[in-house]
Amino acid sequence: MQPDNTLIFMIFRRKLYDTMLHWKLRKQGSTALLIKGARRVGKSTLVEEFARREYKSYILVDFSKTDKEVSSLFENMMNLDYFFIRLQNIFGVSLHQRESVIVFDEVQTQPLARQAIKHLVKDGRYDYIETGSLLSIKKNIKDIVIPSEEHAETLYPMDLEEFYWAIGNETTPTQIQQAFDMKMPMGDAVHRRWIRDLRLYMLVGGMPQAVEAFINFNDMRAVDDAKREILELYDTDFYRIDPTGRASRIFSAIPSQLNNNASRYQIGGVIENQSAGRLEEVVANMESSQTIAMAYHVNDPNVGMGMFKDYNRYKMFLADTGLFVTLAFKNKSYTENIIYQKLLSDKLSANMGYVYENLAAQMLRTAGNELFYYTFPAEHKHNYEIDFLLSRSDKLLPIEVKSSGYKSHKSLDAFCEKFYSRVGDRILLYTKDYQKDGALTCLPMYFAALL
Repeated sequence: MQPDNTLIFMIFRRKLYDTMLHWKLRKQGSTALLIKGARRVGKSTLVEEFARREYKSYILVDFSKTDKEVSSLFENMMNLDYFFIRLQNIFGVSLHQRESVIVFDEVQTQPLARQAIKHLVKDGRYDYIETGSLLSIKKNIKDIVIPSEEHAETLYPMDLEEFYWAIGNETTPTQIQQAFDMKMPMGDAVHRRWIRDLRLYMLVGGMPQAVEAFINFNDMRAVDDAKREILELYDTDFYRIDPTGRASRIFSAIPSQLNNNASRYQIGGVIENQSAGRLEEVVANMESSQTIAMAYHVNDPNVGMGMFKDYNRYKMFLADTGLFVTLAFKNKSYTENIIYQKLLSDKLSANMGYVYENLAAQMLRTAGNELFYYTFPAEHKHNYEIDFLLSRSDKLLPIEVKSSGYKSHKSLDAFCEKFYSRVGDRILLYTKDYQKDGALTCLPMYFAALL
């Protein structure tokens, strides 16, 4: 019998769907919904599924492939009756007042459509959803008025809970939440299983294309191929926004920069005779692409950290750890990629702990946290460093990430001593089971998104 090679094309359950539904019911057409996110993160699929399920009819205008007939409609928005008649005629769809939605997909490629949102929302007949990446790049907003009638949300790569849902596991996310609430060890068997799941998530990542490859083929080579395809797409985008190739080089060097364990991204080590200040616009465009997550140094660790953010001192992470794993070994073929073998067999060496640091950054950011870190002088010309610094109520929450050697946490101890009055809880994220070590709470990495 021949094997069944039929591919399963999947629509994954995403948490943002509920946020979109809340917007629809609460706003009642008074704003458009803008879904931001990196390319291939699933924006178009999510929005079309939402439009199909929640409205009587919808029109999806994909500006990445639309023709001149559609684009020209946005050059003159004086007669909206004519605009809607033409749109319905072109797409062969009947729109129903307050029961239909018009989707502008990849709206960054048609700035006039984004500008038209102001007039379309004011008209009030239909709902509007926009999707886009690279939305803040100068050429995409040049000479247009950005509408204030947009409510923006960001779609990130799948988080751990969404990954569990995708592979058909609805129970473990609930159990992880319950375990976090109880604040007690789960025991070796349960902990080993959850850490094994976390390692799988690290390898596959949360990009729908990679997750789909994993489910369809159950083969890490197919997953790696899918991720390499996404990375090639990102590289092409970086050359479009920065033809000099600097953005591409900065992105490609993220794993090596984290592996160097420096207190900041060393621009000069990647691009000769350049500094963070001179490449500020390039880095801002990369951040706008949503392909990276930035952690900025805070010069005075306090609850209002945004006021003390140093824009020229930062660490850079990939928005998706699955892509990070592939990028770290992109110059090697899949069969030589030892990180897959080591992660799956739980033999990740200490010098590969930067993978866990990227994972922590992804999980914290996806949970809605802006990322900050802090360094300060130690003895012998070294620095203490707090990997991540969050604020909770009127206190700081310092976080150190460890993949091994977790019994030593000098930086965290020194920080808490130096800023004792500002610190609330103190967290060590690591690969072991839950435990308390005096005032320090040691949490397994799968709890990171729940902090």
